[in-house]
Amino acid sequence: ILKTLNSWFWWENIWMPINCTWADFVDRDGLVFPKPHQLYATIPYAFVLLIIRFFSERYVAIPLAKALGIKNVRRVKPQPNPVLESYFRECSRHPSQSEIKGLAKKCNCTVHLVEKWFRRRRNLEIPTVLRKFQEAFWRFSFYLTSSIVGFIFLYDKPWFYDIWQTWVGYPFQTLLPSQYWYYMTEIGFYWSLLFTLGIDNKRKANPQGLYLIGFTFIFFCPSQDFMAHVVHHLAAIGLMSGSWCGNYVRLGTLVIFVHDTADFWLEAAKMFNYAHWEKTCNMLFIIFSIAFFITRIILFPFWILRATLYQPTYYSTTPVIAYFLFNGMLLILQGLHLYWGYLIFKILKRFIFLK
Repeated sequence: ILKTLNSWFWWENIWMPINCTWADFVDRDGLVFPKPHQLYATIPYAFVLLIIRFFSERYVAIPLAKALGIKNVRRVKPQPNPVLESYFRECSRHPSQSEIKGLAKKCNCTVHLVEKWFRRRRNLEIPTVLRKFQEAFWRFSFYLTSSIVGFIFLYDKPWFYDIWQTWVGYPFQTLLPSQYWYYMTEIGFYWSLLFTLGIDNKRKANPQGLYLIGFTFIFFCPSQDFMAHVVHHLAAIGLMSGSWCGNYVRLGTLVIFVHDTADFWLEAAKMFNYAHWEKTCNMLFIIFSIAFFITRIILFPFWILRATLYQPTYYSTTPVIAYFLFNGMLLILQGLHLYWGYLIFKILKRFIFLK
């Protein structure tokens, strides 16, 4: 069964134009092609990023937070109590008054002590401002570095200025070392986020139940937050890996660059928000908003989507299945860009007119 599924998955009509086979993707005559087995390297790269994250959060983020006036608040741990701990984990974090009385009787203590225990236990679940700052600092550092490196890798490439060049010679486009490292690092970053979901700050869904990072989206309820992130990160990794296997690397690097260039402004705004630098935070959020509208409301649809939807018809009259799969995801992504743009516009409107 696995062999059959594998043959279906790698069917040429899914990935490449007509009359092309995987045998054509053998390195030759100076041409180097992306190879699916290279994606295994993203796992060890993810662990390297985790090591870098550990040291940057510990030896850069914490001193920076102290310099900005953020203090490390130590929370008091409640006394060990197996009965209350079991009830907290399995039943409710906010027991009713009658439930508290029952637990107090069961533990042979006062109602006040049980209430105090639950209050302290709930506080342990809330991440400290310093912890939030550390995570925002890591994301800011990665997105900023990715944006700078991405620009260095792309600024001298013809397809950075002429989007038609992304399809010239496709699928026989050679893989550049810069493209390899750009992709491997980005996919490794998403693997690292997946590995640290259990210890990172837990985020709630917005009221509409929409969540977006990078390449894809999912619908979920706030109670399903952890699994939602798991599905999201796996989908993002899958989509980037798919574009790697189909040699859509030129377009893929442009999509990554367009998204990362706005994200580090938002993370910077978060950092100064945690430090209560209100004016700096507001200014950074305005810059983020401008970058967001330029990159995701203007450049993405009129530059990237134009290249993925319209231009391939000039090079092939028989679209492959991957054409519909990837463009479907990119169109959904653009729909979410518009949705998030609407939310950002509402925030800016309140900020300007309501002070």
